[in-house]
Amino acid sequence: MPPTSRPSPIQKDDVEAADLPDSADDDAAEEKLRSGIQSIEVGFRLLEVLTHEPAAMMLRDLAQRAGMSPAKAHRYLVSFQRLGVVAQDPLTGRYELGGFALQLGLARLARVDGVKLARLALAQLHDRLDMTVGIAVWGNQGPTVVHWTESSYPAKASLKLGDVMPMLSSATGLLFAAYLPRGKTSGMIERELSQTQRWAAANSPRTWDDVERVLEDVRAHGAARVEGMLLPSIHAFCTPVFDSNGDLALGLIALGHEGAFDIAWGGAVDTALRECAQKLSYELGYSPVPR
Repeated sequence: MPPTSRPSPIQKDDVEAADLPDSADDDAAEEKLRSGIQSIEVGFRLLEVLTHEPAAMMLRDLAQRAGMSPAKAHRYLVSFQRLGVVAQDPLTGRYELGGFALQLGLARLARVDGVKLARLALAQLHDRLDMTVGIAVWGNQGPTVVHWTESSYPAKASLKLGDVMPMLSSATGLLFAAYLPRGKTSGMIERELSQTQRWAAANSPRTWDDVERVLEDVRAHGAARVEGMLLPSIHAFCTPVFDSNGDLALGLIALGHEGAFDIAWGGAVDTALRECAQKLSYELGYSPVPR
C-alpha cells in the first residue's frame, strides 16, 4: 500500500500571508484608480492649447505648444476628430475645437450655479485664513448679501442675509458701481450723493467727480477696498467674479477688524480672494481678454 500522502508543512510566511487583510489589494486598486489614464491626460494638453488660442492652429505649432512631437499630436487629433472634439479645416489643414466641445461647454454653463460654487470655495478660504467672508449679487434694490460666514473673532459688522449694501461707502457697492452698466447704478448713486451730508462717512465720495475717481481706482486694482468707511475700524475687500460673457456675476467679500486684517493690496487677504475669484470666473466660463 502506498504511503498516505501528507500535506506539505505550512510555513510561517504562508500563515502570515493568509491572515493579511485584503487592504494590500485594495490599496493597489485605489492607486490604480488615482493614477488615471495617462494618455487621456496627455491628449488633453492639445485641447487646452486650442482652448486658449484665439485662432485655428497648424499641426506643428499646436504640437509644439502642447510639448509633443507632430506625429504624436496627430494620432491624438485623429481620435479627437472622430469624437467631434476637434475639427480640421479641409483647405488650410488647421485645427480648431469642434462642435462637441461647444456642446460640452454649453452643457456646463447651463448647469453651473455660481453662488453654490462660491459658497464651497469661500468655505475653504474661511477655514484656511479664519476670516469673515461673504457673497453679494445684484438684486432689485442693489448689491445684496446672499451668503455670510463669520470668523472665529467676528467683526460685528451687523450684516445679515438680504442686506443691501450702500453703493458709495462699502467695498461691495463700489465694486458693483465700477463694473455694472451705469444705467443700472446711476439712480442709486445719485440718491446716495444727495443724502451724503446726512449719513456718509467722511472719506466716501461726495460728488460725481469723486465717484468717477474712486471707481477708476477700483477698476485699476481689479477689486474694491475700503478702510473704516462703512463701519469704524472695519476694513473690507470685494473682488469680482465674471461670467462667460465677461459680465460681473457676483462679488466675493472679506472683512475684518483694523489691526487683525491685512488690508494691503497684494497682501494675504487680497491675494487669496483674487485667486478664489479667478478660479470661480474660470468655472463660470470667463476668459479674460489678453492685454
